[in-house]
Amino acid sequence: MRIAFVSDIHGNLPALEAVVADIRRRGADLIANLGDSLSGPLLPRETAQYLIAAGWPTLAGNHERQLLTQAPAHQGASDAYAFSQLGDTEFVWMRAQPGTLQLQPDVFVCHGTPASELEYFFETLTPAGARIASAIEIRARLGNQRAPLVVSGHSHMPRMFRLGEQWLLNPGSVGLQAFRGEYPYPHTIETGSPDARYAIAERCGSAWHLALHAVPYDYEPMARLAEQRGRPEWAQALRSGYIG
Repeated sequence: MRIAFVSDIHGNLPALEAVVADIRRRGADLIANLGDSLSGPLLPRETAQYLIAAGWPTLAGNHERQLLTQAPAHQGASDAYAFSQLGDTEFVWMRAQPGTLQLQPDVFVCHGTPASELEYFFETLTPAGARIASAIEIRARLGNQRAPLVVSGHSHMPRMFRLGEQWLLNPGSVGLQAFRGEYPYPHTIETGSPDARYAIAERCGSAWHLALHAVPYDYEPMARLAEQRGRPEWAQALRSGYIG
């Protein structure tokens, strides 16, 4: 069994198309999407239509919840733009998305952590910024989840860990390689390259073999689009993998 995991597409359809082409080249039995698929100043409606047609198992991330529950006047710029571009079909699709999913008997997927779509699994936020989480912190965030493979997104940072016989994975972000966050403390996440990210997990006997992949794509049209829509920080992140 080979499963490809994508996450945090954020309306970047060209990045998603490049990732899917690479998945097809490598081969996968299943593709799963961990959420935050549309929010941003790029191509939310077109990305939604692509994903609806693909029919992959797809989670609702924090941005899906915000799009579904917050009035446009209270949404941030990324959600507000996506909201303005989506129609009934896209909102019906989002409402059907679960927050977590037992994807296979031995594979559990979530957007943030099993308990929270807003919490980073493998990074800890402090007043000084983001740092890699300790094993103790990761175990606490796992709670009672004991699936042999646990996969989450949200932080946009590709990671893989092993705690005993349990494998933990973040595929990184397909569509946005750097951003500035505010909750619960101001922080930046930067991968340092503009390439689209995803992961493949392959079950070999009783073990999982994990691989993180970075895929080049033509990011310049999306960077220019972000600039046209008044989001220079997105343009910088799309071009470089740094926020500034």
